[in-house]
Order: sequence, then C-alpha cells, then structure tokens
Amino acid sequence: MSAFAVIFPAAGQSSRFHGKEKKPFTNLDGRAVWLRSVEQFINRADVAQCIIVVSPEDQEMFRRRFGANLAFMDIQIANGGRERFESVANALALLKPEVEFVAVHDAVRPCVTESLIAGVFGQAEKTGAAMLAVPVTDTLKQVEPNKQVKATMPRRGLWLAQTPQVFRRDWLEAAYAERAKLGKDITDDAQLIEAAGHAVHVVEGATTNIKITTKQDIILAEAILKALPKPKPSGPAHPFAEEEMWGGRGLK
Repeated sequence: MSAFAVIFPAAGQSSRFHGKEKKPFTNLDGRAVWLRSVEQFINRADVAQCIIVVSPEDQEMFRRRFGANLAFMDIQIANGGRERFESVANALALLKPEVEFVAVHDAVRPCVTESLIAGVFGQAEKTGAAMLAVPVTDTLKQVEPNKQVKATMPRRGLWLAQTPQVFRRDWLEAAYAERAKLGKDITDDAQLIEAAGHAVHVVEGATTNIKITTKQDIILAEAILKALPKPKPSGPAHPFAEEEMWGGRGLK
C-alpha cells in the first residue's frame, strides 16, 4: 500500500465570501468547513500525513480555536504564501520521507466522500497523476465585458476540475522546482503536472463535491451533507463525531 500525504490549502483571502470570518473557519452544520473537508482523509490507512496551509496572520486564531483538533488528528500547519502555489510549496517542504503520493484538496471542499477519494487515489497509484472532475452539462457562453454574449462554446470534452488532485511525489516536487520555467498562467497543480510533461487522468467526481466560494454555498453544502449517507460509528466519540454524539453541540 502506497503512503499518501494530503495538503489542504486554507490561506486564501475569501474575498468573495463576505462573511465575518474566512470561509475555511466558518461554521458548517456544527463544525468548521475545514474540519469537514479533512474528516474523510484522516482515518484512511494509506494517509501518512496531513498538512493544512494557513496564512501567518490567521495562525494564532487557528491554533487557539482548533488546537485540540490539530493534536487529535496529528495535522501539521504550513505557512500560507502570497499565492496558492507558494502555499503548496511550503507544505511540500514538510513531507515525511515515506510519502510516495501527494494529494491536494481544497480546505473549502467539505462534501467529498470516501468513494471519491478511493477512486482518485487508486487511479493515481496506477498512472502517477489523477484528479476528480465532472463533465460540463450546461451551455457555455463567452461573454463580453459589457455582458453581451459573444459566442456559444462547444462543451464536448470539457470537464470541471475538482479536488483531490493526486500526484507522484517526485513528479510534483520536480514540477514545483521548475514552476518558473513552466509558465505563469498555470492555475492548478494538475495543469502544472501537464506542463511538466506528465499525463493527468480524470476520475469522474460528483456535482455534490462543491467548493465553498460564497455564503450561499454554505446553505447548499449543509443540504448535501444532510443527504449523504452517515458513516456508522466504529469507536468512541472523537472530534469528528456527529453532533448528536456531543449532546447537539458539535465542534466549532
């Protein structure tokens, strides 16, 4: 069985969220968004390490609010950078020697399921690089700055990227070392691996695997979480136990 590390970027500015706090730290049905995003990973036998990336200005608050969770889950904190790629690079520097594959999963994508993780992890083991994505089903319009439609775009073969995105450690580290040469317009880790000359294989994700971007997404995520099958308890209560196991209080 291969050893995986999971990196959770949570250092963004949440500029489109317009909440009292940044979206990874806001409450989602009793627990912080980032907690719900990591819960499907920490008990996997193949996950050897979890790293969350937090901006330096948020770390005091983060440690104060979530110190018990971090200790229980054995999650490391990496410093967030000015952009996502710098944040992931800081996390890569903390990898344990035994890690063979690295998964990058948005800390604000809390509705991922065990079956989706298993599928993309398995594909990455076979091919070296894999990502979740869903096919585009809506009609795509190219729109001018004045909001006038310029063209209708063909959607055949187009997929919407999701996370986790999972890669061989050596491929990802080498790509990050050469990132400046690979291009400035790269927007995610899969595109970086493609630019480095490696094929990335798609595993079909789910429309329910949403990314929290706006406050309205919190409402949608709450509905999705309520609809997903609940895991059966397999031991004593812990920081991920459902609210009823904590007297309805949950963790915030």
